Amino acid sequence: MSGTLYLIPVPLGPAAPAACLPADVLAVIRPLRHFVVEQAKSARAFLKAVGTEQPLQALHLEELNEHTPGGDIARLLAPLLAGHDVGLLSEAGCPAVADPGAALVALAQAENIRVAPLVGPSSLLLALMASGLNGQCFAFHGYLPAREIERRKALAELEKESQKRQQTQLFIETPYRNRALFESILATCRPDTRLCLATDLTLPDESVRTRRIRQWQKETPPDLERRPTVFLLLA
Repeated sequence: MSGTLYLIPVPLGPAAPAACLPADVLAVIRPLRHFVVEQAKSARAFLKAVGTEQPLQALHLEELNEHTPGGDIARLLAPLLAGHDVGLLSEAGCPAVADPGAALVALAQAENIRVAPLVGPSSLLLALMASGLNGQCFAFHGYLPAREIERRKALAELEKESQKRQQTQLFIETPYRNRALFESILATCRPDTRLCLATDLTLPDESVRTRRIRQWQKETPPDLERRPTVFLLLA
């Protein structure tokens, strides 16, 4: 029989795992010896904080990130096919959501390998919960185009779809481009459209604020510089 692929959530910032992961989740992680991770260095720091049953140097860590050739992903199933349980870690939050680990999960499903998601912090759900926007109809779009013209076109389309379906639109950006995305939203969207900025979720400087576009335009621009932020929009 094949092993189980455990999808392991990771804190959204420099918090102790015990502060945001349930005890039964930590109990699943500790005995694992095989992991697929986005970055080995940060994964080791997380596993050290969790307190694994095996010494860190005895653990088997394989990297899966944006630099991994597609043809190399299948070999990461080898421990699972040999009967070993494997933990999949993202850099922060839940793996396989806007995360390279999704490719491994797809292969595991195709091979009829058990995939077990574990409970932990999800920036998208936390943001949606606190936004006051529609939590019954929503869509996550990942990263919008980086080029200004294409980004504004995408925003206009999302706003139109939001108005048509009363659907909350969620998207993210590389933190150093947050300000550019915020300015594009203000320049593109209608005055009555609501925009929520959910920044540094679960961290000491956490901020979740929902305002209409016309209100954001009158306020001092928020500090989004290099701060992980989820953007939510409802027309």
